[in-house]
Amino acid sequence: MNPHLAPVDVPDPALARVQELCDLTDPYTVGPAEDELFAAAMAEINAWHSARSPFFHRLHQATEATEATEAAEDTARSAEATASAGEFTAPLVHANFFKRHEVLSIPRDDVHLHLTSSGTTGQKSQMFFDEWTIRSAQRMVARIFDRNGWITPDQEVNYLLFSYQPAPDLKLGTSFTDNYLCDFAPARNVEYALRNTGSGHEFDPFGVIAALRRYAEDDVPVRILGFPAFLWFTLERMRAMGLPPLALPEGSLILFGGGWKGHADQQIGKDELYGRITEQLGVPSERIRDTFGSVEHCIPYIECDHHRLHAPVWSRVFIRSTRTLEPLPYGEAGYLHLVSPYITSVPAQSVVMGDLATLHPGEECGCELNTPWFTLHGRAGVSRNKSCAVAAAELMKGMS
Repeated sequence: MNPHLAPVDVPDPALARVQELCDLTDPYTVGPAEDELFAAAMAEINAWHSARSPFFHRLHQATEATEATEAAEDTARSAEATASAGEFTAPLVHANFFKRHEVLSIPRDDVHLHLTSSGTTGQKSQMFFDEWTIRSAQRMVARIFDRNGWITPDQEVNYLLFSYQPAPDLKLGTSFTDNYLCDFAPARNVEYALRNTGSGHEFDPFGVIAALRRYAEDDVPVRILGFPAFLWFTLERMRAMGLPPLALPEGSLILFGGGWKGHADQQIGKDELYGRITEQLGVPSERIRDTFGSVEHCIPYIECDHHRLHAPVWSRVFIRSTRTLEPLPYGEAGYLHLVSPYITSVPAQSVVMGDLATLHPGEECGCELNTPWFTLHGRAGVSRNKSCAVAAAELMKGMS
């Protein structure tokens, strides 16, 4: 068994339903029993944080009556509305809250890992994880990888990471995630697009192109992970240099993460991007997947082979009105609201993101998965806060 699939225990027997939910092995199972279990697990984790976090205790007390009213209104509002948001959620906390406040539900001595959301400048979300929380999230990733056949302990691969090369004291969530994803297949070689210079990181397009050309001549698959903007820039540079298309070995896999945030005005459509990858690198569309995640909410959302971001069984996804924060029906755009009871270290079990999105029923995708899926429509508003993708994108200025 892959070590990341090994059992992990909740820190308190009072979280038995949280344990049961996170122990579900099929990432996309759905049904009334799973909904009932999820609601019970949310009740447990709300009680956990209320007893340990003065901030959450006050917030929970102030909103309990509002949540009960909202649940009743959700039921009456629309048969198309997502499953009763009030039934599953805790009081809403915006992701930006964690950029200004450190709020823990565990003693500092129990912090197993400390990660941040932002790059070299700007305000950072400071997120703290006990061992249960981070290992539970990693096990979810492993289960999705296992379901897709991407755990290959007997098959070496060459890695190209469009993310930050590790450096002392580097705590960026994206760097941690991309390096973790290298655990699912043994590495023959690892190359980074954002090289550590000793005083920061610099994007190295020529080093990336050289690595791709070497990897195309090797006899093992290639796994490309990280920011899509950097791969697009690399493809554009290859075309400008007149380089012929490459044929990466069969079984190669591309997993994006981090988005285009800093270069939204230059973002191209997914179909165009994936088409260019197939054209210039020889990787078929079904082996190219986008992902969504954040340091504030570590649940993995990984595209299906139809390129939809389905919610796994360990989370629920809602869309909130940008005016009233009320839950919206399928197909209406609003703030992305992510809910999961997995986290015991910080009261981040119900986080409203700065992303605009729409939610759709599982059957509208056409793939074999039945859970709802969401489409991202960019960031809401303009902010001085920089995410990992924003900081990374700044390294590209003047290179395109």
